[in-house]
Amino acid sequence: MAIAVVGSVRSAIQAGLNREAASLLGGDASLEFTYRFADEIERAWMAENATAVSEVVDFRSMVSVAGNGSEGERALVQVKAIDDLYPLYGMVGLTGVGSLAEALARRDGVPGMIAHRVLVERLQISLGETLSLGTQNFVLTAVLDSEPDGVGSGFSFGPRVIVASRDLADSGLLLEGSLFETEYRLKLPQEADLAALEDEANERFLDTGMRWRDSRNGTPQISQFVDRLSAFFILLGLAGLAVGGVGVSAAVRSYLDGKTETIATLKTLGAGGSTVFGIYLAQVGLLSSIGILIGVILGASLPVMFSPLIADRFPVPVDFGFYWRPLAEATFYGLMSALIFTLWPLARSRELRAASLYRDLAGHEKRLPQRRYIILILVLVCFLIATATLLSGTPTIALSIIGGMCMILAILFCMAMLARAAARSLSRQSVARGRPSLRLALGAVGGPSAETAQVIMSLGLSLSVLAAVGQIDWNLRNIITADLPQRAPSYFFVDIQDRQLEEFTTLASGETGVSDIQTAPMLRGIITRINGLPAQEVVGDHWALRGDRGITYASSQPAGATLTAGTWWPDDYSGPPLLSFAAEEGEELGLQLGDEITMNILGRDLTAEIANFREVEFEDMGINFLMVVNADALAGAPHTHIATVYSSEAAEAPLLRKISGQLPNVTGVGVREAIDQFSNSLAGLTEATRWAAAATLLTGIVVLIGAAAAGERRRLFEAAVLKAIGVTRRRILASFALRSAIIGLTAGLIAVGAGALGGWSVTTFVMDYPYTFEPVSATLIVVGGASISVIAGLAFAYRSLSMSPAFVLRSRE
Repeated sequence: MAIAVVGSVRSAIQAGLNREAASLLGGDASLEFTYRFADEIERAWMAENATAVSEVVDFRSMVSVAGNGSEGERALVQVKAIDDLYPLYGMVGLTGVGSLAEALARRDGVPGMIAHRVLVERLQISLGETLSLGTQNFVLTAVLDSEPDGVGSGFSFGPRVIVASRDLADSGLLLEGSLFETEYRLKLPQEADLAALEDEANERFLDTGMRWRDSRNGTPQISQFVDRLSAFFILLGLAGLAVGGVGVSAAVRSYLDGKTETIATLKTLGAGGSTVFGIYLAQVGLLSSIGILIGVILGASLPVMFSPLIADRFPVPVDFGFYWRPLAEATFYGLMSALIFTLWPLARSRELRAASLYRDLAGHEKRLPQRRYIILILVLVCFLIATATLLSGTPTIALSIIGGMCMILAILFCMAMLARAAARSLSRQSVARGRPSLRLALGAVGGPSAETAQVIMSLGLSLSVLAAVGQIDWNLRNIITADLPQRAPSYFFVDIQDRQLEEFTTLASGETGVSDIQTAPMLRGIITRINGLPAQEVVGDHWALRGDRGITYASSQPAGATLTAGTWWPDDYSGPPLLSFAAEEGEELGLQLGDEITMNILGRDLTAEIANFREVEFEDMGINFLMVVNADALAGAPHTHIATVYSSEAAEAPLLRKISGQLPNVTGVGVREAIDQFSNSLAGLTEATRWAAAATLLTGIVVLIGAAAAGERRRLFEAAVLKAIGVTRRRILASFALRSAIIGLTAGLIAVGAGALGGWSVTTFVMDYPYTFEPVSATLIVVGGASISVIAGLAFAYRSLSMSPAFVLRSRE
């Protein structure tokens, strides 16, 4: 059911994205350029192939209430400057006016502005008030409720405002070297071949820094995120199936134990092992099919039933319905897990002798299944793993998680055997002497019953998933908050013009509470070629090649920069361009000294030879650049400066007011605000992951209850024998409680170890940060595991204590 639900929701999201692809992208295709507008050749090509072309400019800036310098009336915003054709597809949702054109029209000579509701509430403003963007005033005419291409816009540091591009001419915000992006949305004829157009555009303009997207996958980041998240949840569902599979195995074993007389009778009448195997395989297959059918029906129906309540909570369009593929996947997983976990106990029962069954020795025999059944189980496990890996869409992550689950199951089984041996040994030691309840409990845990292994494996795996999620969640939050550098900047300021740098430094340093200011020239460029070949063909899909990267220039080696290879160029160097590259990223890309890197900066190519590699600690949140070139190579290019300002918390608001008041084109990004926004985004994801892990835990609890119910027959006989020899009900109950507590504590302790191992693996190898053990959730898991086991054990102990010993023993005969 869980796998069917997750798969159905994923299909609904994908169907919604496909249906609204053109609206989410803003056109049938788009060409993006970094910090420049398209040139005449590029515009001519777009006009030749499209029936309409809409230009959108996107950048960050500061907005303030005009004529009011009070604290809290400035804010960082994400500006979208549009032309008259926007939007090519879809509608902009507005409150306050009837149309987009009306909202952007001038009122008494002042152009209109549309602002997101978050900004309106943050600045406590109302329609008709005047706002400043750079050196240009705007009147707030409407509140933005929705934008058709909002989902595809990606992460932003501030709320959205929309203005007309023509009204920014006198704002001072779109100067040469300023940080902005332009996107040209194309409306294409119906017969247009998107693949052919993409190939032609890449052939003509890829080296100019152009990035192509089209409606075949207009929101690749969202699609990739949905695929990875749903794959992760499906794999959590597989963990639940593994837990449930242990329960299936235990249920089959318990069921066969209850059919001792029937199997013995069949064998004495001449039935062979294959006949017995086939009879009970058919029974289990029928029951499994009924269970799978119910789960698939629920998994398909629940999203549709609750779609009116949950559709609006999705940040992307969804198209709920019945999709066969996720239901087929869920059916396949259910059938395979049921078969794999059923074969072992069925194959063992096939080998049991009728005499042993009559003597009630079935649970005591240590006979393994025939080799052919063991081989078949291994083949089915490998097939299930291969299929799950293929269908997940993220093979590396899938194999890691499945491998981790298999390893945890193996560890749990080994630890269960060790726990049985340790309990059996302790029951004979002095610690148990004089403590009948403890001795009985240890004897039961260490006895031949399969309950110990079943409970430790099922509950242990469930708690392990929950423990791993808790450890990863803690470490991720620790990275964001506690592991921030001791001296992090208060603000990043961008778009500082050359002529403004001295004034900016004077203003910032004059503010009380400012302790340090660091500045650097700032350009952005796209790595297009390595040694003359297309970069992605050389090194594949690395983050350094996705989009534009920061570039600066310097004559002398920056203070604190440590070279790992090569030498720095002389201060007066004026030869061919040289490049300093970040050492860790250079190693990941396979770069070496002497390699040539081609970067497209403002539409022009710059090819530089790698002269050295240097250590770069992006985590310190200072000014760090992936690439630094010699000053002579870029000093003449149009560019701005970036600055980091370190100040006390009390100085942050006055500092921002002063800078934005005197230099309105300069944008300040608050570090604390950015971290809070990222943390809030993370909270929803971790909450969903916790719920998925809790579902796995619920499966484990159900299996635990099933194991307790399955052992009720044995406990009835055990309680009857103990009563017959004079043991009190209180002591028997204490023995049952201790038995459950020992098994639960063992499962909890193993889960903490497995969860810590999983948390360490993800934190160290995926997030590349040192791992810190989180003890609170670990303690709760140990206590919770013991408590769940005790409650389940005692819930099925009452009938054992209330039955008459004579009745139980006579019925046993």
